[in-house]
Amino acid sequence: MNTVSSLDTKSNDTATVLGSDLSPSHRADLLLDIRNLTLHYGKSLALNNVCVQVPNSGVVCIIGANGAGKSSILRALVGLSPLTSGEIWFKGQNISGRPTPQIVGMGIALVPEGRQLFPHLSVCVNLKLGASTRNDKDGVAQDLEAIFQLFPRLRERTKQKAGTLSGGEQQMLAIGRALMARPKLLCMDEPSLGLAPLIIEQLGEVIREINGKGVAVLLVEQNVKLALGVANRGYALQVGSVVLQGEIQTMMNSDIVRKAYLGG
Repeated sequence: MNTVSSLDTKSNDTATVLGSDLSPSHRADLLLDIRNLTLHYGKSLALNNVCVQVPNSGVVCIIGANGAGKSSILRALVGLSPLTSGEIWFKGQNISGRPTPQIVGMGIALVPEGRQLFPHLSVCVNLKLGASTRNDKDGVAQDLEAIFQLFPRLRERTKQKAGTLSGGEQQMLAIGRALMARPKLLCMDEPSLGLAPLIIEQLGEVIREINGKGVAVLLVEQNVKLALGVANRGYALQVGSVVLQGEIQTMMNSDIVRKAYLGG
């Protein structure tokens, strides 16, 4: 992974600023296409004309300070916050305004900020709740085994209550629960929050492994080192607006990212 010290100290900011950098001819290759998304909470503007695209494979990150609107994008995407204007397209279908269970059933899963597990239920029950929209009993059993292979620690704690797990183990469980829905797109909201540096490094490896199995990832993160280390492409958000987007190396060479997020 590239480090701050390896960045060019001269400006090489060729990333696209504002708007969508993909032409309509490229949209057929997109898994997710968020178009000109505007969102309000009451009278407060949370997102202003935001465009985000995720291709059929790869990892896309959204970075920004606390309160920039990163989580609002994910809330709108999974149907938890109504759009003021704009459209959200997934697998070529307009999913704007659809109910959350339908969106999950189409192949989008969310690992929420703070994990939001059921603390008094066992690890195994929490995982199975992630498959609540599915009817394939054999497939659920196979996926449960796959989760235990991805996170062996969870196999050791299947009967343990989720609330008694360590922070890292809880994050494993939250990711595993989301994967039980068999998503095409895994959305992760601040997964590194509250984790030790070593666990964050392991989290990066997990994200790469999940993506290697064919699941696209949309990662919202304040930890820019993690985000830029695992993503192929990124967006920088400030006060509800996209101020920069591009391939990861271009993002890392950008004055905007270096000065605002990397301390350069």
